[in-house]
Amino acid sequence: MNAEAPGRVVLLTASHRVAPGLLSWPAWQTLRTADRVLCGAPDHVQLPYLREAGVTVEHTEPTAEELVDACAGDRTVVVLVGGEGDQRLTDGLARLGGSGRVRMPDLELLPGSYDLPGARLLDLVQVMDVIRRDCPWTSTMTHRGLAKYAIEETYELVEAIEDGDRDELREELGDVLLQVVFHARIAEEDTQAPFSVDDVAGTLVEKLIRRHPHIFGDATAKTPEDVRAHWLRTKAVEKRRDSVTEGVPLGQPALALAAKLGGRVRGSGLEVAPPTGDTLGYELLALAVRAEAEGVDPEAALRAAARAYRDAILAAEGADTPGTDDE
Repeated sequence: MNAEAPGRVVLLTASHRVAPGLLSWPAWQTLRTADRVLCGAPDHVQLPYLREAGVTVEHTEPTAEELVDACAGDRTVVVLVGGEGDQRLTDGLARLGGSGRVRMPDLELLPGSYDLPGARLLDLVQVMDVIRRDCPWTSTMTHRGLAKYAIEETYELVEAIEDGDRDELREELGDVLLQVVFHARIAEEDTQAPFSVDDVAGTLVEKLIRRHPHIFGDATAKTPEDVRAHWLRTKAVEKRRDSVTEGVPLGQPALALAAKLGGRVRGSGLEVAPPTGDTLGYELLALAVRAEAEGVDPEAALRAAARAYRDAILAAEGADTPGTDDE
């Protein structure tokens, strides 16, 4: 058994989603004071930055036994590993420690950098690039070809919200996010006016800041109504619309369309009553406008009523089903 002090092994990880060289202070301290720094990958993204900082890195992929021997004499050895660690090396060290044959060095897993919130979005963009390039179906899709999927995925998201299914909600949010990233990736290829997902995100960030002057500016808002008023005023200045109906998509569901028009009229201060007539359509229009004025989403309200009606139908069908009790 080795009588020398066993030393220390530091497995240094770094997220590939953070720019190389942006390591934590404990990581840099450990690298500078280590007796040896080892790395099995000659193309590791951190190597140029370590060399620039004067850290000598040996290109070797030690076994567990070799690593334990390298630490003998109270030496510290740092091993650069991938973001998820080195399973081969950690398994080997665990087996060696469990054998009881050697004095094991202290083992430390040191994250050199951490993922920031939203870091997995970088993975999504990268994967989208790959499938846009290599997938026979994805590579041929256009904005128009994808449009119907945006509608379908939005309705599936609404259904997941109404069902209260958290797992389904997470999945459907991902499907809606895919539509955004997919369209942005297609837009990059436009020869006349290309834009990327970064441009989409940047535009949204600027809009959110402009339309929240009570947070990012000098305005004040104490109630949700105040916030809505800020939003509408800022939006009106941005859009410079000639009519309150401008920008209302006529292709949306009819109840949502009626409520949107009613909301635009109410927000503008105009006095325009819904048209009247003997048809059921006018009656539905008046109900939708009234619901919007009372703070009720008529589309959601009717959907909830329809789901209750469906449940009643299912219950009636169950009551009418002949029993199967044994006679």
